[in-house]
Amino acid sequence: MAFALETAPHPEQLKRVAIDPLSRVEGHGKVTLLLDDDNRVQQVRLHIVEFRGFEKFIEGRPYWEVPVMVQRLCGICPVSHHLAAAKAMDQMLGVTLTPTAEKIRRLMHYGQILQSHALHFFHLSSPDLLFGFDADVATRNVVGVIAAQPQTAKKGVLLRKYGQEVIRMTAGKRVHGTGAIPGGVNKSLTAEERAALLAEIYQIVAWSREAVHLIKGLFEQHLEQFNAFGRFSAHTLGLVRADGAMDLYHGGLRARSSSGSTLFDHFDTGRYWEVISEDVKSWSYMKFPFFKSLGNSAAGWYRVGPLTRVTQCDFIPTPLADRERQDFLAFDGGSAAGATLGYHWARMIEMLHAAEAIKDLLHDDDIVGTELMATGRRQERGVGVIEAPRGTLIHHYRVDENDQVIRANLIVSTTHNNQAMNEAIRVVALQYLDGKELTEGLLNHIEVAIRAFDPCLSCATHALGQMPLEVELLGADGAALDRVTRDMRGVCRRDAVPASLP
Repeated sequence: MAFALETAPHPEQLKRVAIDPLSRVEGHGKVTLLLDDDNRVQQVRLHIVEFRGFEKFIEGRPYWEVPVMVQRLCGICPVSHHLAAAKAMDQMLGVTLTPTAEKIRRLMHYGQILQSHALHFFHLSSPDLLFGFDADVATRNVVGVIAAQPQTAKKGVLLRKYGQEVIRMTAGKRVHGTGAIPGGVNKSLTAEERAALLAEIYQIVAWSREAVHLIKGLFEQHLEQFNAFGRFSAHTLGLVRADGAMDLYHGGLRARSSSGSTLFDHFDTGRYWEVISEDVKSWSYMKFPFFKSLGNSAAGWYRVGPLTRVTQCDFIPTPLADRERQDFLAFDGGSAAGATLGYHWARMIEMLHAAEAIKDLLHDDDIVGTELMATGRRQERGVGVIEAPRGTLIHHYRVDENDQVIRANLIVSTTHNNQAMNEAIRVVALQYLDGKELTEGLLNHIEVAIRAFDPCLSCATHALGQMPLEVELLGADGAALDRVTRDMRGVCRRDAVPASLP
């Protein structure tokens, strides 16, 4: 939520500070702060400045190409888009997956959760958490982590490597694989692949548990700072299994208000539009989802992701992760469960759950089965919903009688978190920057808040309506001669040119 005091001066009279580009996140974005002459914060906004039009340019393509096409949205979480699209196409075909197909997809998905969480925690966020938010920028990076804690860095690399191997063996490639197809999968594991993964999985489980204890120790060491940093309340959304357990692959939608009351539970993902709508702002290409029952994006915004999933599920269906979940919820009277930096702790609990789930699947003989495809009755619409590493991911498609996609809508995890990220950086700006002389270390606090959500900004860049546009004509001396703008509704107007443009 953008923040502005009622008595704030006009934006043209304020100082503008930009963090551009944001570092150690996937994709391109920037933050702008508007400050008065006393460095008091008047406005803070997260801007997504890149645009990708996947929802439009897959129109006209045959539906069976979609699971491979849409994963090109991202090189970090392609498996999530691959599987969400494949789940939507399963609905289009009216099929129920064979046990082998579902378990291979789940194995692929847990490999994605494992590698993505390891990448984010050890490579992108651990420099801030280990060295301090305002540590020397020359040290506050992954190279600094390797130098200071080589064993921690090595385990982080090997955890991600293992997850990537799971993906390679189930999807055919580590990045942009082809394993999931409408109606099933195109391969199961061989006996040799299964044996190779089993040989390492117990070490992976142990290292994942160490990672949980690492972030827990950091919370204990920096309790007051970590609990208070960027803290705010929010409504929440995530998938849960029919019995209330965490299920990252399939389930119904559960939403709770910021006060803890249930807004809806086990809601059918195939009708998500009945409870979720989307808003747009002129200053970002990322949309602003909200709960319809709460009005609009100003009142109905929410957050998704590991912190939501770990706190609002009834239990985690693997024993070690569930034990760590209970410790997390009980820590310091439950304070960490509402902390923005609690995302990191919850993320490591999920990584442990993913490792345990992979272990269990590797002991299941269905993953070397041969029944890979199912058939059913053709439908016109398909909705695939999955819990991606960063949160709830929705893929919605309509297909015509010629098997061509005629409509697509993607609400990705980072889009769900859009308003929550804006709220987090607003709170951090007021906590740490308000009225102070700005330094690189202080500005990094803003980025620390954004990194807690592990945003994938390129995934989230879609538009509703037309792209806003502003064109200025300048004279040889740099003076503004003319200016034409087009808003999000496609309406153009010629603005009066002030004597001196800001």
